[in-house]
Amino acid sequence: MKSKDINLSAWLRTNGEQGRTIELLSHDNPKFPFLLKEISSAPAEIYTLGNLPDDSPCQGQSTGGPKIAIVGTRKATSSGCLIAKQLAKSLCEAGVIIVSGLAMGIDTAAHEGAVAANSQTIAVLGNGIDEIYPRQNENLAKKILEFNGAIISEYPPKTQSLPYRFLERNRIVSGLSIATIVIEAPERSGALVTARLAAEQGREVFVIPGPVGHPNFRGSHQLIRDGARLVSSIEDILEDLGLELKNLKTEKLKNNKKLNITDENQLIIHKVIQEAGIALDVDKIIKLTKLEPQIVNQSIALLVINNIIKETERGYTI
Repeated sequence: MKSKDINLSAWLRTNGEQGRTIELLSHDNPKFPFLLKEISSAPAEIYTLGNLPDDSPCQGQSTGGPKIAIVGTRKATSSGCLIAKQLAKSLCEAGVIIVSGLAMGIDTAAHEGAVAANSQTIAVLGNGIDEIYPRQNENLAKKILEFNGAIISEYPPKTQSLPYRFLERNRIVSGLSIATIVIEAPERSGALVTARLAAEQGREVFVIPGPVGHPNFRGSHQLIRDGARLVSSIEDILEDLGLELKNLKTEKLKNNKKLNITDENQLIIHKVIQEAGIALDVDKIIKLTKLEPQIVNQSIALLVINNIIKETERGYTI
């Protein structure tokens, strides 16, 4: 199936209900996701489209690869979306499968990062699976399917998207995953609901911190105060989860330091840190680079996530 060939929603409406493309999995079906089955509020059945990765236990690991959710606000900053995309891409290159909700903002960026890594990703809808919502993400949904990912929903075809259904689907996003990463969660954000559900399900919660006082991070910072793990690098996530790196595709991850940096601001910051020969704090980097604080914070976050620089108690170093 090529993304340019079809209107996905229209095709699903005319073909999906005949059972040729959409599969209904009951709770007792062997294909029903193992981790999702473990939660107390697991749906009785789910509708699936595409290739739902197998997560049946196999010597302590999921045969389809560990799944990690990335969630955040729909009204994300460009910086937040870039971080979500880069983080998702790096995790996929380490063998992780990204789970998110196909919403605008952080969800979209997370799925895009997985697609950029030519990897599987799972999108959980808050409406019937015969309609891609939001419509702006129809092309992204096609790409998810092209890269052997899956689109799933607990709602039957023709079920409309309503606010409470998006909150209900959050338990599936977290339930499918061994951990949830929150990027930009304002107060009363749906991402906070997902984080709370993940904690109740016994799953880990990670948070990308942001500028103090920025409204998009008020909920995020509250999660950290409440005990969520602060993310400083992809390696921290993998190590904290106890994943066996030797079983993951870590060569690309290890080689990230050798990757060419194409962003001009990141190049400037990398050069300043490299030439300093010592760890530099953010204020010193801002002073030496003469860049705006927001740009420096964004660039540093991406450099750390991509394992190009590292954070220490004294600041950032190569």
